[in-house]
Amino acid sequence: MLFWPLENLKRSNATWFFSSQASLGKYVTPKTQSINQKFSIYRKYLFYRKFRKFIKFGEVMNTQASQYYSRRPQSRNVERYQAALDRCVQRLGSTMNQIGLRNPKIGLPDLTWAYCEPGDWVQGFHSGQLWLAYQMTGDVRFREAARARRPDFRYVLEHRAMRDHDLGFQFSLHSVADWLMTADWQARQMALEAANALVGRYRAEGGYIQAWSARETGDRDRAVFVNGRMIADTMQNLALLYWAHRETAIEDFRTVAENHAETTRQHLVRSDGSSFHTFIFDPSTGEPIRGETHQGRADDSCWSRGQAWLLHGFAQCYVATGNRAHLETAEHIAGRTEELLAGASVPPWDFSAADDQPTFIDSSAGAVMAAGLQILALVTEPESAERWRALGDHLLDGLLEQCDLTNHPTAQGLLSGGAAHVNVGKADTMLPYGDYYFMEALMRAQGHSRFFW
Repeated sequence: MLFWPLENLKRSNATWFFSSQASLGKYVTPKTQSINQKFSIYRKYLFYRKFRKFIKFGEVMNTQASQYYSRRPQSRNVERYQAALDRCVQRLGSTMNQIGLRNPKIGLPDLTWAYCEPGDWVQGFHSGQLWLAYQMTGDVRFREAARARRPDFRYVLEHRAMRDHDLGFQFSLHSVADWLMTADWQARQMALEAANALVGRYRAEGGYIQAWSARETGDRDRAVFVNGRMIADTMQNLALLYWAHRETAIEDFRTVAENHAETTRQHLVRSDGSSFHTFIFDPSTGEPIRGETHQGRADDSCWSRGQAWLLHGFAQCYVATGNRAHLETAEHIAGRTEELLAGASVPPWDFSAADDQPTFIDSSAGAVMAAGLQILALVTEPESAERWRALGDHLLDGLLEQCDLTNHPTAQGLLSGGAAHVNVGKADTMLPYGDYYFMEALMRAQGHSRFFW
């Protein structure tokens, strides 16, 4: 049973639209049905004209040749997804006394967790899982376990050196979640304070939010690396700014988010729909310089989790704003992702991995992609919606078949096969962000639409 205490919250425009369209069915007459059929044919023609340059008949859009795309909604195994979600909630409950107030960071070989240091960008994902579990069950243990971590987030707000572009990851899944679920005023104030700090990272000369900061005076190498740099991950953090705009009507929040999204579209998303992980601008003038990687194989490769951040991020931006440019960008990225996957059900850590390098999958990238594709399935035309839903299900099925740890008797996490940072040896492990998005994707695949983004 879905537990959502604030029933007076307004439904999203997308939810209202689809429920309203469904309610029109009782007014359909033979005449209007004929008109609707003709309109449907015309709409398909317009869809083809708009997207024909992306269609490769016999490959991407061939529904007969594609194993996953040929599935229809009525054949989806949603019971399997609910069973997996139930196991996720059970795992969170059963490990509560082992994890305590610590925040998981990365898995260890024995399938237990290593934990975050204060201010770690990863610290919000376990809270996010706890809030999802509370939403679904109403079990106050999950609510209190999430709230008990509040001092960790207050620490970030009180220490300037701890704050970077990941404030959205941290505070959307902790403080915004608390506010939406319980109307706790202190949680709202903390989230707004974090949103103000995130706006403060905006570089107007380039139209982007700078990812990281110099740490110590005299660390010239660090300063050269971080100044003028934006990264794909930040698209997921914009949700905090859109939420702050809805709460306060202060235009700065929305303006900064929209400007950053547009700069991301122009410079991180390549013309073919693949992506750079990072992009560098002249710190003084904002002049664009070049795209680079930080966690991918090479500057000209496509790091799969960066691609996933962008897919989910642009889809979520469209839900928040209704800006069609975000939707078109998300679909462009999704189409290219589909090609790069080439039928794989769990993505490789980098889509351009060299033959002489170790081959690692990244379950966290798969989970983020699956959740983003389920968002697209809710907001696009029916022809596209079926395609994205089927691809999202395909990725979820891959995670369940290859990476699911929820039946493992001693594992503390939910997924194996996460690639945190292959270039420094962090691969084939549990990751709390993979676990969070796994739960989100399982929920979205079953029609849940209220989250904390």
